[in-house]
Amino acid sequence: MGRVLDEISAELAAFIGTADGCDAGKPNIVRLYGRGDVLPVGEPEGDALLEHFPPIAGARSVIRVAIDRVSTSCGYGVPLMQYEGPRSRLVEWAQAKGADGLVAYRAERNLASIDGLPGLSSP
Repeated sequence: MGRVLDEISAELAAFIGTADGCDAGKPNIVRLYGRGDVLPVGEPEGDALLEHFPPIAGARSVIRVAIDRVSTSCGYGVPLMQYEGPRSRLVEWAQAKGADGLVAYRAERNLASIDGLPGLSSP
């Protein structure tokens, strides 16, 4: 949760295309600026927001961002891409670990970020 919990502004950048992928239609980059909260899975606020999304095995947290600025730019430098579908590896890995295995993994590996900032709290 590092930088988000340290109350440093979180910037999200999304490449917006059409239903046919980023190679169709006008390119555009949308940037959303705001402050974020990390809501771990298994805690009431995180679980309440997860109800609005399809279940994802291996989900660790929900990032809630209070957006205070939106900007756009042309996107002419965005490479052409085609969406092929979701990857299955995370779901396979999480299902193989099982619920208890995921809790143990997070307790061991997610307490700090790769740059040493605080991560997910231990269950």
